[in-house]
Amino acid sequence: MTSALPETHAPLPAEFAQALRELGLAERDEPLAGEALTGGVSSDIWRIDTRRGPVCAKRALSRLRVAADWRAPIERNQYEARWMRVAQAAVPGAAPRVLGQHAALGVLVMEYLPPGRHALWKEQLKHGLAEQATAAAVGHTLVRIHAYAAARASELAPQFDTDRIFFDIRLEPYLVATARRHPDRAAALHALVAQTQQHACALVHGDVSPKNILVGPQGPVLLDAECAWWGDPAFDLAFCLNHLLLKCLWAPASRAGFLACYDALAAAYLAGVCWEPAEAVEERAARLLPGLLLARVDGKSPVEYVTAAADKERVRRVASLFLQAPVETLDAIREAWAVELGL
Repeated sequence: MTSALPETHAPLPAEFAQALRELGLAERDEPLAGEALTGGVSSDIWRIDTRRGPVCAKRALSRLRVAADWRAPIERNQYEARWMRVAQAAVPGAAPRVLGQHAALGVLVMEYLPPGRHALWKEQLKHGLAEQATAAAVGHTLVRIHAYAAARASELAPQFDTDRIFFDIRLEPYLVATARRHPDRAAALHALVAQTQQHACALVHGDVSPKNILVGPQGPVLLDAECAWWGDPAFDLAFCLNHLLLKCLWAPASRAGFLACYDALAAAYLAGVCWEPAEAVEERAARLLPGLLLARVDGKSPVEYVTAAADKERVRRVASLFLQAPVETLDAIREAWAVELGL
């Protein structure tokens, strides 16, 4: 795995070295070195060089690195490893291979994917590279994982009893916290929490963001499934589409391309829905998307690139419109956003 960028050559934390040795991924007398990676707020992530080659190791933090007081249970990386194994079974190569997990130390070890062969989708979008084929591939991969899991509900649902974790690191910091900032939209935001909790039918990644997607030679690779949850797959769809809307404020020259990616991802995903009517998933995603949009400027985890007051007001204006008058289609939200941007 490599979603992060090099940060420092600080000494390798003892927990990582101990975990690798006790998992049999490094010899007892083997000197271990590595590089801390940055790019996430919820875990310590390292590339560690062993005699057998580099690996990626991560350890979940109990308090996330954000301005707000945002805490989450560290056992979440046990569920992340389970999600990765399911994703690999559903779509080989769609997640890094799990090499080992040390539950007592809270350390997950996985394959290291060299950046020379795996581009971070967020970096591509930052530079205006908006390829519809990539977006469609993400939608296709995501729906295949959801469909695979939905067909195995009796086997998989008991393995992801993570309602509390998902609430703590997704529903509360995004929707509930935003409701506190917008009392006039609080009822609508709390209704979205209830909607999301009431449609548990597939395995949800919970953080399908361009920062967690590598564009690899065999297709997209999804990273960082710490929010893994047996719940509503519409959450993953809305979460990713939300980022494509927001990227229009980051790289304005590529706005038309980002909206085309939005369309391509949504179309590819909805074409693969087979566990329920696709229209039902789309309607839930369309209702949820405005709440997530507003959350990325007024929740506990605002996107770092929407800083101008005028851009924040754009987000609030469109999000509030659809929270007040929900729609059933994703096209309706994209069209309103295009009008807001003057396209």
